[in-house]
Parts: sequence; structure tokens; C-alpha cells
Amino acid sequence: MDRAVQRRLVGLTAAVAALGMTAALSGCGSDKGSGDVTLRLVAADYGTGADDSSKKYWEDVTGKFEKANPGIRVEVTVHSWKDVDREVARMVKDGRAPDIAQIGAYADYAKAGELYAADEMVAIRTASNFLPSLADAGEVGGSVYGLPFVASTRLLFYNKGLFAEAGLKAPQTWDDIRSDAAALGRRGVTTPFALPLGQEESQAETLMWLLSGGGGYTDEVGNYAIDSPANIATLTWLKDKLVGKGLTGPVAPGKLDRQKAFDAFTEGEVGMLNGHPTLMREAGKKGIEAGMVPLPGIDGPTEGSMGVADWMMGFKQNGHRTEIGRFLDFAYGDANVLDFADRYDLLPVTSSASAAMEADSKHEPLHAFLSALPNSQLYPFGKTSWARTSEAVKEKIGSAVEPGGNPERVLTDIATQALQAESAE
Repeated sequence: MDRAVQRRLVGLTAAVAALGMTAALSGCGSDKGSGDVTLRLVAADYGTGADDSSKKYWEDVTGKFEKANPGIRVEVTVHSWKDVDREVARMVKDGRAPDIAQIGAYADYAKAGELYAADEMVAIRTASNFLPSLADAGEVGGSVYGLPFVASTRLLFYNKGLFAEAGLKAPQTWDDIRSDAAALGRRGVTTPFALPLGQEESQAETLMWLLSGGGGYTDEVGNYAIDSPANIATLTWLKDKLVGKGLTGPVAPGKLDRQKAFDAFTEGEVGMLNGHPTLMREAGKKGIEAGMVPLPGIDGPTEGSMGVADWMMGFKQNGHRTEIGRFLDFAYGDANVLDFADRYDLLPVTSSASAAMEADSKHEPLHAFLSALPNSQLYPFGKTSWARTSEAVKEKIGSAVEPGGNPERVLTDIATQALQAESAE
């Protein structure tokens, strides 16, 4: 076992033992709960409409939980991803923090002392079951405050039909991407390679390319390295070899949002793009057979991938530590974790549920994404400066690859803003 994981488990064991003593002394934490308590849960909606709204999932989970835990009610409010982080921030600012939030970021709340640490809430069996790379990404100051809720990784998608017609094989290197895109372009494909660097999620597209070029947002010890030579070289290649050659379609990368690129792929208008598991399902609905391979790199497939996780957290304001922990222990049971992953073609965040998914043939389409998760690299979620840095990437990165753009200048500008945000914390 990794020493860092061992240390975390020892700390969690000690904390759980201490909490058990406290509960015994105060009369809290008994099997019957601590009286009539209503927990407020605010969650993000992963669905595309009323038929597949996440509200249905949470109603099922909370109904089962309430039946097993008399005296604890759970009120659920679901918001779209465009609104949920802002809504929770507003609630906290107004002094009406929810008990539990399932949103995109936790570090600011943890630094402000507004969250319970994991070892103050959940049982050791829950805390030790998270995939280590995801648990580590939920840490601030050595303690886990963000519990990973669901995850995904990224692969390169290609239209098998278009590739077969052009006599092409799946790309493995950047040169393959360039030559395949050129071949598709000659055959009249509208967008040989979709490069969505618009503001919707350009921080993700950027990280995928930085990783495949041997760089990333941070260095080996976690310091920002946004304007590293490897990152500059990566964006310069994109500018000169893809965008500059007219291989990224009629919409400038800085104006192209991810969902528009995904929609175009499902309509057969895109040859290649980086994507996540949900795109696999949506393409299949439209009759597009998608091939998926690890992100191509300079000399071959990239080792690892970009990973994305969303976070669950417990707020201190209402003092419902014991009840929050009981609910989270229930919610992270394998049946619930796998149910959510099944509904939205996403990946479980616990070791036991991941093993169950890997062993189940019905999940075979997700196995390639699942195998990439343990070695994936996530955003620097533990940095409270990341939110502002991410916004700087969204605002500026598209200009780095446009005609006349200067990748080094843009990356240096973003790096300066990141360091300023870091030093202000």
C-alpha cells in the first residue's frame, strides 16, 4: 500500500475512534439518530431534461435512506451545472448554507473553515474506499474536504465510418492526427478535427493537449507551470499544424464550445475530437459508430489521461455532522454509486464499485475510460486560486492558436494571473 494512503488510513482510523468517543459521551450518533433532523442537499443535474434529471436519482436514494433512518429527512434541490455552483455560493454568503452540496469546487469553502473534513463525517470504510488519486485531489492542507462524487476520463473519438471511407487507421501520434485530418479535409469533411477552445470548457481541452505534449498546468510538486516550454511547444504545434492548416473547421477554436463540437460529431460532421463517455452514448443514438483511443502524443499514445471529478461536501453551519456522515455513508454504497454511473455513462469513484464495473461485461464500452482513471491527472482542485486561473484559461486560450496568435505570450499572461491569484490567498 502507498505510504500516503497508509498515513491517511491511520489518521482516519484515529479520527473515527475519537468521533465515536465523542458521540458516546454526547448521546449523538446512535442507531436511532439524534432526533428529528432535516438535511438540505443541493446537487447538480447531469440530465438533459425532465426524463433523465438527476432529481429522480436523488429522490430514490433519499427515500431509501429515510426509510432506513427514521428521524432524518433529506430535502433535495437540483440545479443545472450552469447555476449550481453560483447557487451554493449565494446560499453560503446569505448564511443559509446547505448541509450537503454536490458541486464542482470545494477548496474556497474548505479554506474558509466552512466544511467538515471527511474524517469528521464518514466511516473509515467509506473514506478508505475512494480511489487514491481522487481522494488526494480532494485534499486541502493535508485533510480531505472534497469527497469525489463521480468521475470521467477523456479519450480521442474518431468517426469510424469517415475513417474507413478514407482508408485511415486510428491515430496514435500528433503526426497521425495532422495527416488524418488533412486526408479527411480533402474528402470534404466539414471539421476534420474539432478543437473546442471556447469558454464552455476550454480548460479541459487545453489540459488534454498539454498532457499529451508532456506538460500540464502544474509541475511534479504541484506548482503552476502554465508557461513551461512543453506547454508553449504544444500550443505552437496546434496553431501551426492544425488551425493554421485549416483542419479545425469553419468555426474558430476560440469560438467553438464543447457541446457544439459534440453535436457536430453526432451529426457526422466531425472526423476527430477529444471526448468523454457521454459522447459515446449520444453518438450511438444518432447512428454514428465512434472509435476511441488514448490521447495521441508526440511519439505515441499518452500515458494516462485527463481526469475530471465532481465533489461532495458537508457544511458545518447547521451542525448536522453525524447525520451528514450517516447519509454520505449510505449514498456511497456500491449500489448507489453504480446506479448513478449507469444512468449517465460515468465512472464510479470508489475502488469496490470500480472493480464491480470492470468485472461486468455490460459495462464493456466504459472499460477503456475506466482503465485510464487510476493514472489520470485532474485539475489542481486543491488550489483556491484554481477557479480564477480556470477563468483566465477560458477567456484567453483560444487567442493563442488563432492566426497571428502568440502562444508564449498568452500562456505567460495566464501564468502571471495564476501566480497573482495564488499569492493573494
